Amino acid sequence: MIVLYPGTFDPITHGHTDLIRRATGLCSKVVIGVATSKKKDPCFPVEERVRLVKAAIDHLDNVEVRPFSGLTVDFAREVNARAILRGLRAVSDFEYEFQLASMNRNLNPEVESLFLTPAEEYAFVSSTLVREIARMGGDVSHFVDPAVSKALQAYCRAEQT
Repeated sequence: MIVLYPGTFDPITHGHTDLIRRATGLCSKVVIGVATSKKKDPCFPVEERVRLVKAAIDHLDNVEVRPFSGLTVDFAREVNARAILRGLRAVSDFEYEFQLASMNRNLNPEVESLFLTPAEEYAFVSSTLVREIARMGGDVSHFVDPAVSKALQAYCRAEQT
């Protein structure tokens, strides 16, 4: 089974890579869809986010990274995904993810939603918090791949000038 893991990944965190690693054991292939998402106004352009995702998961087999725009269910159909993977860090994520899964099922009943929870040591990590820590000069190396940490430091330095 092919599963699609969509997101902005701005930036990809160890929580994301934990879910991807575990999904590779459940599925024949994991397609990581890096969304352009103008709504979220990402720090990094989509090409850089794709590069950083590839750097963070280069040790994993049966994973493909692709940028996309538009509806997730349409992209799922394009890559022949049978399911959309979503992460649930806390109960607060559930309501939104439930609504999203229901909408996706309405738009394409052939694509299921698959939910995984991250390992406990990553349950509190979010891209938003990582960006905020980096912007304030904090060390994010415990939360992201070294390539991502380096890119965040460079971005934050450029943002301050």
